[in-house]
Amino acid sequence: MISRELCERVLARAAATGADYAEIFAEKTLEHAISMISDRVDSIHDAVIAGAGIRVYKGLRSVMASTVDTTEAGLLACADRVAAALGEGKAEMEIHLRERRFGDVHPVKIVPASAPNADKIAILKEGYFAAREYHEAIRQVTGSLLDFEHNILIATSEGLYARDSQIRTRLSITAVAEVNGETQTGGCRPGYRMGLEMFGTIVDPKETGRKAAAQAVVMAGAGYCPAGVMPVVIGNGFGGVVFHEACGHSLEASSVAYGTSQFTGKLGQKIANEKLTAIDDGTIPNAWGSINFDDEGTPSRRNVLIEKGILKSYMVDKFNGRRMGMAPTGNARRQNYSYTTTSRMTNTYIAEGEDKNEDIIASIEYGLFAKDMGGGSVNPATGEFNFAVNEGYMIRGGRIAEPVRGASLVGKGSDVIQKIDMVGKELSLSAGMCGSSSGSIPTTVGEPMVRVSSITVGGR
Repeated sequence: MISRELCERVLARAAATGADYAEIFAEKTLEHAISMISDRVDSIHDAVIAGAGIRVYKGLRSVMASTVDTTEAGLLACADRVAAALGEGKAEMEIHLRERRFGDVHPVKIVPASAPNADKIAILKEGYFAAREYHEAIRQVTGSLLDFEHNILIATSEGLYARDSQIRTRLSITAVAEVNGETQTGGCRPGYRMGLEMFGTIVDPKETGRKAAAQAVVMAGAGYCPAGVMPVVIGNGFGGVVFHEACGHSLEASSVAYGTSQFTGKLGQKIANEKLTAIDDGTIPNAWGSINFDDEGTPSRRNVLIEKGILKSYMVDKFNGRRMGMAPTGNARRQNYSYTTTSRMTNTYIAEGEDKNEDIIASIEYGLFAKDMGGGSVNPATGEFNFAVNEGYMIRGGRIAEPVRGASLVGKGSDVIQKIDMVGKELSLSAGMCGSSSGSIPTTVGEPMVRVSSITVGGR
């Protein structure tokens, strides 16, 4: 996108007023989305996002600017703005870039941008009509197929010059069912760092549609969940969003470095039940949140965050690492070139344990099985959270009983990880989007089935 020689000149210009570090992040992203509603294709959307962000550090000061003009004149003008904002001084650094190739463990066999819309529409229709025809109670279905190719270049005053291409594809089906005048929504949204080959190998569009419709029908016919403090079993896969939100954000350097995290200063301490091991791993082949290197050029890696209840590491970007005196961990991410990078998750999950699913259910006389979790909110400083349960069932006498709707889980991250006292063997990962100060990025959440011994359940 930008030649190595030009990057050297731009970096030198950005660092001209005394910066001790300078960086260019350039991108060209191609987005394509097809949506369906009312049994027909509703829209076909194409977008191109292109530009560059230039950032400099001087000690614990950081300045960043961005531009859509990636000509030499445009980049040098942006570099001048950054240098002027940093202040007066004189640079001592000499910049010599060498290209680095990190390799790619995320093979793509069918590049979506090269496939005709007819092929994509056929895939989307399979999922859409599988949901539409699932049950007479289905009243509405919406579907979308998204693919994007994220091409990036990173050049730094440390000598790095590296490029990467990230292709991701995601199918989303949402269904609305009506039973006895009550309506409920169900959804299924698989996504991978793959091309269209994911359909027919990992993802069955028809099964995606049926799962969305089944959830809607079951929940539309369900009664309301009773409220109270009780044991809760959280299902595998997207159930991992509870750890992601309630604890994961509090392990990011963006909160730890400023002492606003519930886990600041607790490395090496026991913060969770010994049954719990939690990992952030950006190297999983073809996983939705995987990266070859982060948006600062640090290689991705497997970070053990919590091991058998002991806090082992944080997720650290370069700038916050300066404040913390810690090396970056490959977790610096941004939505696009116009955002400032900060520490973010990649594929974050609770590792498999030794408990059998049937034993976890059987251990509860009365409680809730949160089979599928929805969205929620969390305060990273306190870890206090509130999550909706998309699909829930009561547990009675050690058995899964009637479906219930309107359930939510309310608690505090540091408390809930102490109370996860059973962890199953069947790990599953699910795609999601995570929003924070550096924008919305693809992340994966996951876990096996887990039991929380006691938590507040919101309901009626």
